[in-house]
Amino acid sequence: MTNSLLAPFTVASLSSFFDSNLWAVIKNLSYFFIAVLWLAVAYWVSKDARRRIEDPWLIGTSTALAFLFPFFGAIIYMLFRPPEYLDEVHERELEIKEMEARLGRREARCPVCQVDIGSNYLVCPVCTTRLKQPCARCKAPLEPLWQICPYCEAQVAPQETAVEDTTWERPPHLRRSS
Repeated sequence: MTNSLLAPFTVASLSSFFDSNLWAVIKNLSYFFIAVLWLAVAYWVSKDARRRIEDPWLIGTSTALAFLFPFFGAIIYMLFRPPEYLDEVHERELEIKEMEARLGRREARCPVCQVDIGSNYLVCPVCTTRLKQPCARCKAPLEPLWQICPYCEAQVAPQETAVEDTTWERPPHLRRSS
């Protein structure tokens, strides 16, 4: 009974399958798809290397590595490629330069609401916190440590340089209604 079930799968039928035209077509299609996949991986390595590496010699070397060593060359490239794209590197450098420039400029900020303010503002336009005292004569804004007005040469009275109470009270428009 077992011989009748295994009769179609004899060694002769397997060897005739591998000698058939169907096997030749399957084998040739497999070779074709492997070759296409190999070229696609090499093309991907080339495109990725151009996005990550500036040096043309390194780009050529990584592409040649992918072409000469199918699939293994791409794995080697992936192990040693830079972690980020050149666009990301340039964007980060621009952000760093902008932050350095911003730190280099002395930007005045309101101590309460942190909004950018002008150097000549007496009061914050957002939260109405008093920032500087005006000069009694020319009404120019005075820094707290100044003893004389640099604009009109008027002496600054001691009450103008006194530091206000450090407790902060909400401006009327920001107060909660009870």
